[in-house]
Amino acid sequence: MTAVMSEPAQLRRDELAEMISARLDACADTLRTEWTQGRTIATAVVDDLLPDAIARQIHRAFPPTNRMVLRSSIRENKHIAAQMNLFDPLLEEIVYAFQDPRVVERVARITGIEEAEPDAELYAGGISAMSKGAYLRPHLDNSHDRTRERYRVLNLLYYVTPGWTEAYGGSLQLWDDGPSGAPRTIPSTFNRLVLIPTNQRSWHSVNEIAHDGTRCCVSNYYFSRKSPEARRYFHATSFRAEYGAGISDVVMRADNALRSAILRLTGDRLYKNPHGYKRDGRQ
Repeated sequence: MTAVMSEPAQLRRDELAEMISARLDACADTLRTEWTQGRTIATAVVDDLLPDAIARQIHRAFPPTNRMVLRSSIRENKHIAAQMNLFDPLLEEIVYAFQDPRVVERVARITGIEEAEPDAELYAGGISAMSKGAYLRPHLDNSHDRTRERYRVLNLLYYVTPGWTEAYGGSLQLWDDGPSGAPRTIPSTFNRLVLIPTNQRSWHSVNEIAHDGTRCCVSNYYFSRKSPEARRYFHATSFRAEYGAGISDVVMRADNALRSAILRLTGDRLYKNPHGYKRDGRQ
């Protein structure tokens, strides 16, 4: 008689947070050294974040892209989702595991970020999926949370597609010298967590996917009431063309300025970003 393989028992966010915390503790000194190397865009990379079987289980929980929201424009081409109760419960558990106080505290110590707070409403967080032809142009993330009371200070990207290689594309690119320079590439390999800051210099992108598979990612942001620039500033998510050239770069610069001006003057009265976790019909 052939044994039937069953899915492991549902993991809770506190259990996942405990595993993440233990892994961060194990390599904390290395991560702090990496973060403080003096690059324009600080970086820390954690491989083998979770046990292999659990990381694979998270990947299997991802919905097909036709159940996610497609964002397609000159700026980006990817599928996203934040309404986590529509999907396998494991996805909500892993998203919020990164918001557990134990994980937040360890990440804050590694990065030196003061007063770090997680984003319970997933304002631009959640999950994403990028298939062949998908891309994300160089950009700075929106500077604030939805109410503009806290600065967005850290991006946590956890990649979960088994067998993914740099040759497939979909790599995180960091533009230490800005969009007119050349990028530094971090492949989005399986079971890898990448920490990068979000400030006025942290230009990053995802190069175009050339593979028939789908690159899956769990995304979180941390916020702080302290400006990472030690001064006040505000901007909408701001895109540029690679190497800062061409008519597309001119168009993106104009679009950035317009959207930032509208948001600065009107808040979310004219435009409310629909991306977020709505509970009980409330934003």
